[in-house]
Amino acid sequence: MKRRIDLLITPRWVVPVEPAGITLENHAVAVDAGLILAVLPLDEARLRYEAGTTVELPQHVLIPGLVNLHAHAAMNLMRGIADDLPLMRWLQEAIWPAESRHVSAAFVRDGTLLAAAEMLGGGITTCNDMYFYPDAAAEAFATAGMRAVVGLTVLEFPTPWASDADDYLRKGLTVRDAWRGHPGISFSLAPHAPYTVSDATFQRVRALADELDLPIHTHVHETVTEIREAIAEHGMRPLARLARLGVLGENLIAVHAVHLDDTDIELLAHHGCSVAHCPTSNMKLGSGIAPATRLLSAGIRLGLGSDGAASNNRIDLFQEMRHAALLAKASTLDASALPAHTALHMATLGGARALGLDDRIGSISPGKSADLCAVDLGGPFSQPCFDPVSHLVYVAGREHVTHVWVNGESRVAKGVSLLQINDKELLRIASLWHTRLAN
Repeated sequence: MKRRIDLLITPRWVVPVEPAGITLENHAVAVDAGLILAVLPLDEARLRYEAGTTVELPQHVLIPGLVNLHAHAAMNLMRGIADDLPLMRWLQEAIWPAESRHVSAAFVRDGTLLAAAEMLGGGITTCNDMYFYPDAAAEAFATAGMRAVVGLTVLEFPTPWASDADDYLRKGLTVRDAWRGHPGISFSLAPHAPYTVSDATFQRVRALADELDLPIHTHVHETVTEIREAIAEHGMRPLARLARLGVLGENLIAVHAVHLDDTDIELLAHHGCSVAHCPTSNMKLGSGIAPATRLLSAGIRLGLGSDGAASNNRIDLFQEMRHAALLAKASTLDASALPAHTALHMATLGGARALGLDDRIGSISPGKSADLCAVDLGGPFSQPCFDPVSHLVYVAGREHVTHVWVNGESRVAKGVSLLQINDKELLRIASLWHTRLAN
């Protein structure tokens, strides 16, 4: 007798990511109660299962849902507000003044909804976020039905969200407590950067992270100026300072990590840290090129991040995969550097491992949550296709995503969003905030 299940997906190819380097043809993925039940040959699947829903994808590749390891989702409302500026001018002249005037719970909720819709439409099912009003961000991600790790931002100076480091932590932990137990929303501690957070605050963050078993999510070594000023003020490079303070560890996600010497890489590797590589943002802000191949060679967990739409202009992990692979080749003069399978691993299981969620997401493996993405490679501009993973990185874009599932629930089907909030409402939100920010 056939076993009844919720969903059977029958793509042309399955790229499970784990085991590495494998592409399965004419296989099916069985899903029940939100979990991946089995990955097996199509003929066998038809004999074993009777599915409530069968989704046939004869020209598609099925991959794990993408994991955006670093984003400022609400900054979708500031997309294009200040282009072609280096990081500190961009922050000081445009972003921070705009935030001081406009950031509120409504701003964060609306901007995060826009970002979640954009991410889901591009196959991103998990986002590691960092911004203000984490309660509003959590509400937006939950409304969209997207998995998120919401950062509890910490700074020394006041913003509309909080007055000082103690206030950020107090308010953030209260939000975490209110959302405890939610199946799709979890939290990290997110001290903004070494140049905006004191020694005492970093030490408190480390203690809280250990006590509560939370990731630490922070920007570090993004620009040459940051490092030069850190040496002038503290007598050491930022990573050395974080090591001295005991902040480095297996739960640390170091965002950007562009300017690293051998000692920096040794510190990250020795302490088991992860890195969120944000190639497009780093290019657009003129920050530089992170040494991705050296990090991988050192055994450091590496994931991909979009950063915010204000410093990237789109939240698109297909773009990040392509840029990461091409920049690695160009910067090392080695065409074999960071091949397509590695780029896909970074966008999926690499990010999941950095977040400590690899037991639940990041690969198409029995027992994991059915966070899945189907990409259509059947169009004339994707043909011929000799290697679907190569096409995912070097040919396809987010516009080729047709189906997305989170925990087995359909979020995008046949290219159409199934979110509770429709495009008309999203456009109304964007127009409202465009008017406010422009004045």
